[in-house]
Amino acid sequence: MRTTFACASFLGLALLAGAASAQSAEPELDASFHVALTSDYMYRGFSQTDRGPALQVGVDLAAGGYYVGAWASTVDFGDGTDAEFNLYGGYTTSAGGYDLDFGLLGVAYAGAPDRADYNFVEAQASVSRTIDNITVGVAVAYSPDFYGVDDHSTYLEANLEVAAHPRLTLSGAVGHQWLDVSGDYVTWNVGATYALTDFLSADLRYHDTDVRSPLSDGRVVLTLGAAF
Repeated sequence: MRTTFACASFLGLALLAGAASAQSAEPELDASFHVALTSDYMYRGFSQTDRGPALQVGVDLAAGGYYVGAWASTVDFGDGTDAEFNLYGGYTTSAGGYDLDFGLLGVAYAGAPDRADYNFVEAQASVSRTIDNITVGVAVAYSPDFYGVDDHSTYLEANLEVAAHPRLTLSGAVGHQWLDVSGDYVTWNVGATYALTDFLSADLRYHDTDVRSPLSDGRVVLTLGAAF
């Protein structure tokens, strides 16, 4: 999952317009496209595809520190839900040697049952610092009306990334998910990403949680991605 659907897209575009008008020279607009095939779409430690593969595509626009994007993935909840769509926007900046990111994410699903309460909006913020080849970060996300039966949701994560080689990056994260109805839980992952070419990459990662269920038990996931 990657900002409200309509709200985030309009907000992001408005931010981009505001940034452009506030400067004498318009900031350069960068566009990127990405597609991935993963053996299992994992979100905070839980499979979103019933332990099966997923196809994912996305596009991002960025200018002057502001960004907006759209992303989609196949899913399988066993109830007819077959696709997830995200819209997001935000702002990135640096202060005192730290990289800051503030964003809004909106998530909606196609094929969901009429009474399913899957769609949600989430505010996100992160801070990270890079020293030599090591990046350490902390991220937090909050939703006032989260997925399914849960309303309030807070997620806190600490992450680490090491550039071990010009083409190899080692990374890991541990997070805690607080939910007001479902049980709170801890999730973690560790893995490696290898740049096969300037456009293609492969990520091999182990995911696990402290929840024992078929969708959250530990597993290794392989993801092949391309970015343009």
